[in-house]
Amino acid sequence: MTEHQRPQTETGQEGAAGDAPVFTPRKNGPYQGVSEELAEWMRTGWADTERTDLPPLEQAPYTAKRRAALSARFPGERIVVPAGNLKVRSNDTEYPFRAASDYVYLTGDQSEDGCLVMEPRDGGGHEATVYLLPRSDRGNGEFWLDGHGELWVGRRNSLTEAARLLGTATGDVRRLPEILREAPAAPTRIVRGHDAALEEVLAGLREGDGDEAARRDEELAVHLHDARLVKDEWEIGQLQRAVDSTVRGFTDVVRALPQAEATSERYIEGTFFLRARVEGNDVGYGTIAAAGPNATTLHWVRNDGAVRPGELLLLDAGVETTTLYTADVTRTLPISGRFDDVQRRVYDLVYAAQEAGIAAVAPGRPFRAFHEAAQRVLAEGLIEWGLLEGPLERVLELGLQRRYTLHGTGHMLGLDVHDCAVARTECYVDADLEPGMVLTVEPGLYFQPDDLTVPEELRGIGVRIEDDVLVTADGNRVLSAALPRRSDEVEAWLAELLPRS
Repeated sequence: MTEHQRPQTETGQEGAAGDAPVFTPRKNGPYQGVSEELAEWMRTGWADTERTDLPPLEQAPYTAKRRAALSARFPGERIVVPAGNLKVRSNDTEYPFRAASDYVYLTGDQSEDGCLVMEPRDGGGHEATVYLLPRSDRGNGEFWLDGHGELWVGRRNSLTEAARLLGTATGDVRRLPEILREAPAAPTRIVRGHDAALEEVLAGLREGDGDEAARRDEELAVHLHDARLVKDEWEIGQLQRAVDSTVRGFTDVVRALPQAEATSERYIEGTFFLRARVEGNDVGYGTIAAAGPNATTLHWVRNDGAVRPGELLLLDAGVETTTLYTADVTRTLPISGRFDDVQRRVYDLVYAAQEAGIAAVAPGRPFRAFHEAAQRVLAEGLIEWGLLEGPLERVLELGLQRRYTLHGTGHMLGLDVHDCAVARTECYVDADLEPGMVLTVEPGLYFQPDDLTVPEELRGIGVRIEDDVLVTADGNRVLSAALPRRSDEVEAWLAELLPRS
């Protein structure tokens, strides 16, 4: 990677060359001087690439409806929803940028430093403006002198182009602090945690109102997560796309198992990541590629262990689409192609629990019902095996089965893998399911390698089966149904894909 130049800058607005910001390279930097001749030459000889025929993003009608609903919820109030900023990974390199989910939900945009501002109108409603970094003017040295300029990191849309894509007014985000300071007085809310500089600006404007401002901001964040619980038809289509790519990624992994045996779990992680990058934006979360005893660690993401014949591979992975919706799927696979008797016994119990959980997903049913159904099946099996002492109701009341199945059975899914995390309890875990909700159903059993309460043959076995399930008007639809689940179906699938010796 070439080293980014980070010059000192005097910021200005997008516009004619004479109005553009002036950029001065650092005197003590790696690029210590730019001749006047070179600077003048760099201003000339560039073609006009402004695009005038850009169609709106396909989600633009949906983001407009979401903004309208938000406007109705907070009449007369200013709403500020930032995208977030680049974060330093080390020294002068940054992590790949991923826009904040609430910002994406309301705009469809994914630009770093962006911000949606919904300004209340006197007659009611709001005027929505998306503030963005404008395109570098070719008369402005930023496009080649700044480490984040166009010749270093790629072309940004102009504000006019962005307005066409998003279906909203756009503005220069570099002027946003000034705009907020000069705006008419109005109650203001911001989604916190994404743009510290904007939060500081608003803190100055809301000085002396700290506790009330925090309450209002939290109320905004909770409302947005409540709103995201039920997906519209476009979102459901995006989630199906994510799942379909994920299914292909799992198929890639099975075909690569012989190479993984010769290397490590990292080969599995890398194989799935290739599919995610080719067909989407990224993985939706850190891939869990846990072979053998590593499968008993719920969030094993080191992925540096051996992949051994005769053991199980627990793969928990999801493709994130280019629109940032993610799948979340888990399969536990016999590395050699067939389960042994002990592995099959554990797997089949988890499968039975998942079947019970999926059957409990339906509109009007409590959200907690699928978890309770799956836990009941697991507890019954553990009692039958002699690992827990009944009666069943006592085990469930005390939660004794959780020694071997630590986590909940599922969560909402969408723009975040654990979607709507700050939604109100009464709208989420204590609510009834509604058509359009998408959730995971993922029971598991994990027998730790050092757990002396289980027979030696079970120690080091971890099994989880996870699918993504859409609540429909008359029941549910398993979005990930294309991946085999039953143990004999898994074996048949592996027999088709694994190279024959």
